[in-house]
Amino acid sequence: MTETPRATPWNFLAGPYIDRRAEAREHAVWWDEARRDPQTRYVLARGTAQLVIGGLHPGIAFLHGGHPLVQRAAPESMLLLGWYRETRCVLIEIDETEAPADRNPAELTGLADARFEELRPLAPLLEQTEASLLAYARALSYWRRRHRYCGACGTPNLSIRAGHVLRCSNPGCAIEVFPRIDPAIIVLVTDGERALLGRQASWPQGRYSTIAGFVEPGESLEDAVAREVHEETGVQVLESRYHSSQPWPFPSSLMLGFSATASPESRPQGSDELEDARWFTREQIASGTPMLPPRTSISFCLIEHWFDGAGGFPPLREIPAVGRWETPR
Repeated sequence: MTETPRATPWNFLAGPYIDRRAEAREHAVWWDEARRDPQTRYVLARGTAQLVIGGLHPGIAFLHGGHPLVQRAAPESMLLLGWYRETRCVLIEIDETEAPADRNPAELTGLADARFEELRPLAPLLEQTEASLLAYARALSYWRRRHRYCGACGTPNLSIRAGHVLRCSNPGCAIEVFPRIDPAIIVLVTDGERALLGRQASWPQGRYSTIAGFVEPGESLEDAVAREVHEETGVQVLESRYHSSQPWPFPSSLMLGFSATASPESRPQGSDELEDARWFTREQIASGTPMLPPRTSISFCLIEHWFDGAGGFPPLREIPAVGRWETPR
């Protein structure tokens, strides 16, 4: 797979980490092809938790085709993710009958330190491509668990196209459902010298972030940026520019990052969404006030893009006081 040239680094959970080979999903017996390939690797999920191994440096607990859990897996519980590191990779969704919650995953799999973990606190500890692969798998699992029945007639859905489409099993209906992705904008507003950040009341003291919200039906991304910023802070956006995006499967979002400008005379205020919203200078951010989002987030990347653009300070990622807000384990 050839990487696309890019001027800036890929956001965390994004990038060319997998060759999806969507055409392979059309093979009627794709799962048999996977089983017959001795190189195929399998990722296990129980609900939205995924099987990992390791302590301080965790990694995906890939299973081989001869493993009993793989051998017993029904085709409808298997999803073709694609080719990860040039090797076919399949997600297997197991339930409580295969992996009871009270059974030690290490005993169940025969792998020392094996355990099922939720991805959100785990992701920053994983190697980036492994975190991306599990994010992709989690998004599919979440969607499939919430679309077991047809939304039109209530009949159970069938898994087709290697798990990437669900079709109503009622021949008179046969509606097909595709994976759901919820678009959300996330934006850093500046007046050139200051950045507009807000905080929710439930967050730890001192924690601030960029402004974000879901795109509504009949709304462009640029309109969503202006609306969300005004609703949450009272600030009027003068101009917005697309920056980059980040898949965020918690549960099923695609974060669409923007940079925007507002008048220096703008006076931000709190709202029903935010306890507080205010301007912060580069000097304040460099001093560690406020606490910024995790460095793996697109929010941090948007702040970094603005902060590093002016010069006069070390790169934001190299300042020890910055980025102290991390996802708790």
